[in-house]
Parts: sequence; C-alpha cells; structure tokens
Amino acid sequence: MKESRAAVDGLSEGVGGPTTPLRTTSLEEASPPTPSPGRAHTSRARAWAELLRLPALFTVPGDALAGAAAASARPTSRTLLAIASSVCLYEAGMALNDWADRDVDAVERPHRPLPSGRIHPTAALSAACALTGAGLTLAACAGRPALTVAVPLAATVWAYDLALKNTPAGPFAMAAARGLDLLLGAAATAGADAAGRRSAVDDGGREGGAVRVEATGVSTPKAGAGGVGRKVGACRTWVTTVADERRPARGAAAVPGAVSSLRRALPSAALLSAHTLAVTTVSRREAQGGAPLAPFAALAATAALTRTLTRRRAFPSDRTDGTRRGTGARDLASPAPLADPAAAAVSPLPRRPRRPGADSEPLDTSTALRLALAATYASTTARSYFHATLNPSPPLTQRAVTAGIRATIPLQAALTARSGTKGATVTALLTTALAPLAGRLARKVSVT
Repeated sequence: MKESRAAVDGLSEGVGGPTTPLRTTSLEEASPPTPSPGRAHTSRARAWAELLRLPALFTVPGDALAGAAAASARPTSRTLLAIASSVCLYEAGMALNDWADRDVDAVERPHRPLPSGRIHPTAALSAACALTGAGLTLAACAGRPALTVAVPLAATVWAYDLALKNTPAGPFAMAAARGLDLLLGAAATAGADAAGRRSAVDDGGREGGAVRVEATGVSTPKAGAGGVGRKVGACRTWVTTVADERRPARGAAAVPGAVSSLRRALPSAALLSAHTLAVTTVSRREAQGGAPLAPFAALAATAALTRTLTRRRAFPSDRTDGTRRGTGARDLASPAPLADPAAAAVSPLPRRPRRPGADSEPLDTSTALRLALAATYASTTARSYFHATLNPSPPLTQRAVTAGIRATIPLQAALTARSGTKGATVTALLTTALAPLAGRLARKVSVT
C-alpha cells in the first residue's frame, strides 16, 4: 500500500503538483544560429580569396614589367593593360584548377572551397571562363602583338588544368605559361613603341611628300611647247604617288621591331620558365610527399639561376666603338673607318679586347641592386628546398613550394635590374615592393 500510495503521489505531483517545472525548448534554441549578413559576406569573400589564391597574385605584375625591361623599353599604358590581362588569365587558371581537381581535393584537401561546399563548382567554372574572356579583351586593347601572345598563353593555361597537369608534360606547360606571360609584357610595350614610330613615319611622310611636290612645282609652260607641260604634270603626279606609297612600307617596317623586342626578351623568359619548372615539379607531390630528387633539382636550379643573375647581361649590340656587341668587345676584323689620316697616324694601337670577368665590374647602383636581388632570391628558396631534400614530407614540401612562389618576385626584380635599361632600377624596386604585401596576405590565405 505504501508503494502504491507513493506511486500515486508521484504521479499526481508529476501531473500538476508542486514539482520543478518542465524545461521547454524554444524555437530559437532548436534551430541553428543563422549568421549575420555581414559575416556571411566575409565568409564568402574569404572562400573566393582561397579559390583564387590571392597571395600568389602579387607574382603576376612582375612578369610584364620584366618583359618590358628585357625588350629595352620603359613601361607604358599598354604595359599596364598587359598586367591586367595577365592577372585575369592567372586567376582564370586558379579557378579552373580547383574545378578540375574538385574530386581529388575532396579526398586530399576537403577544406578547399569547392569540396567544402562554400563555392559551387559551376560558379568556379563560370569565373574561369569570364576571366579568360576579360584577359583576352585586355590583351587586344594592348595591341595586336600582345593578343598574339595572349592567345597561346590562355590555351596553355586551359590545357594544363584540363589535360596536362597530371602528365609528364605538366611542369613544362606551366613553365611555358610563365614565360609567355613575360613575353606578353614585352609584346605590349613593343607594340606601343611600334605604334609611336608608325605615327611618326606617317607624319614625316606627309611632310616629305609636300616638300617634294613643292620642289618639283615647276611652272607649266604654255600650250604648244612640245608637250612639256603634260610631262611636268605627270612627273608631279608620280612624285606625289611615290611619296604617299612609301608611308605604309615604313609603317610596316615597325612590325619586325616588335619581333626583335620579343627576341631580346627570350633569355629572361627562359630564366623565369626554368624557375617555374623547378617549383611545379616540387609541387606535384606536395599533398602526399615524395622523393628528395625534386627539391634537390630545384635547389640546383636555384644555384644556377643565381649565378646567371649575378652576371651582367650581354647585349647583342654592345661594342666599345658606339655599337654594342658583347661586354666591352671590339670588332677587330672590320676596323672603323678613319675620317682623319693624320689622326690615324698618331693614334695608339687598338687595345686588346677585355676578357669577360678579367676586370671587376664597377659597383654602381644598378649592379648593387641586381646582386642584392639575386641574393634575396637565393635565400628565399635555398633553405626550404634543402629541408625538403632531407625530409620530403608533405608539410616541408608545401613549405618549399610556398617559398618557390614567393621567390618569383625577387627573381622578376633581378631580371628587370639586369636589363640595364633606363628606369630599370625604379621598376625593379616597385616589383620588390610587392613581396611584403604578398607575405602579409599569405598569413591569412594559403598560397598552395
């Protein structure tokens, strides 16, 4: 009876007696907290920053600037258009890369924007297409030579991400893309110079044509002078036609000037491509770790590039007699013509050609800057490559890849300073100023 009475009393207290009130769950507590609009916008912006790898974006402007310096020209407004085109094509490759690797990243890197669901794959592919179109449009605005280089550059980017990335040709395709990016700056700047020369030739042709017509403007004899008047009139018409026809020929001669500028930029493009080839080869196994051969080869490539950067660039027109060919070399096979025989009789014998490296190079501002940038390039990558060689684990390999990407900026600045053109020192310093910005942003957004 007591047990049944206790049960009844407990039941009555549970129903309406003086018991502790039941805790009810409100609707706000049951539903997950919804983020504020500002926080959602920040999260989405961070996801796009991770997708596009914004810290690596600072390695792009130096390509066009180094290309302009290698082409022996100062940066112009078309160089800025080439930089904008390079940025768009570079970011198109980043978005396309994650879209193509979304299944692999779902296993190896689930925190990436596409596997984590923060960005839809369709949005990434649409961004890649839009950025590619914008890059080609900006290149077209920079001139026909720039567009001629931008089209194979865009094709190389898409071919690498969609087909060549996991093949032995992948690192070479990436290296070719970086070299073409430097040539894009050279082509755009050379195109601007060619356009300026073409307009100057056209104006000169018009003035020259007018002068020649006035010079041949002989008074026409009266009728009946044996047809001499008709002959003089025909001669004037012929002179005017010839003067007008020479302008397109001279204007077309500016096109080979752009080709020669690209040829001058080829050595710098080859050096930048070699660095990119080394970094890309190391990055192929950054998620799983790999053999020490790749970072060791990258370390050897860094040493060879540093050695090349410390040497003064030999120009094809570097002579001591006014035209330049080689570093201080004389053309003894074909001596310069002497205008004054008396001066030739008392002139000293020609000096022996100076051997490269026989005399120390004068340490001016440009030389000191080039040597400092070469040392910065070597110090940025050497330690990380050496550690990855000793222990090619995924963390150390990723650190080596990050160091290789960061070293691209001092390499571009060293190539710019090595060109020896006017304004190269200022351009190299501007390129170097991008490195702290990239490092500061890399603390928030991963480069790899």
